[in-house]
Amino acid sequence: MMENQDDLARLMTLEQGKPLAEAKGEISYAASFIEWFAEEGKRIYGDTIPGHQADKRLLVIKQPIGVTAAITPWNFPAAMITRKAGPALAAGCTMVLKPASQTPFSALALAELANRAGIPAGVFNVVTGSAGAVGGELTSNPLVRKLSFTGSTEIGRQLMEQCAKDIKKVSLELGGNAPFIVFDDADLDKAVGGGAGVEVPQRRTDLRLRQPPVRPGRGV
Repeated sequence: MMENQDDLARLMTLEQGKPLAEAKGEISYAASFIEWFAEEGKRIYGDTIPGHQADKRLLVIKQPIGVTAAITPWNFPAAMITRKAGPALAAGCTMVLKPASQTPFSALALAELANRAGIPAGVFNVVTGSAGAVGGELTSNPLVRKLSFTGSTEIGRQLMEQCAKDIKKVSLELGGNAPFIVFDDADLDKAVGGGAGVEVPQRRTDLRLRQPPVRPGRGV
């Protein structure tokens, strides 16, 4: 990824709109997930737990869960992919990825680089198309054992309901809830200044205010 950072960043800028410098930063950020989980994969240890009797031991063996699926958003079209695919592949799982319809080319480019890097065919798969059709297959297919999703709370709720039929494991990173709390003994001028950091549209679709560092006090 880092060898192709400029090309990946240019592609991201063309299809998603991020400034080129910011896109290059995301590629570096995305590559760091691969490096991190590649090393963490070496330390997937089991456990030996004392049993209820002195002559017995309990062994915990960690094994790949199987086929995993991921549905990623448009605002971080590379980093959200590697953050989900990295641990899955490191653990020995295969992955089927459904990228956002607005940003399919970044995902396809990563799949091509995975192929060039020697990832076997069928291990990292990208499926583009209708979110409803592809998502429905990922949640209903019994071969898929885990789903990871980053997106809205509304869609996340629907996916969880669909996964419940097969009792699939789910990892949901949902947006739309970002409270901003100001205590009654806070300096309001500083609170307003601290809370004025609004995420720009290409990063978030909701208005998000950051909690300022205020003194402990009674909530209002």
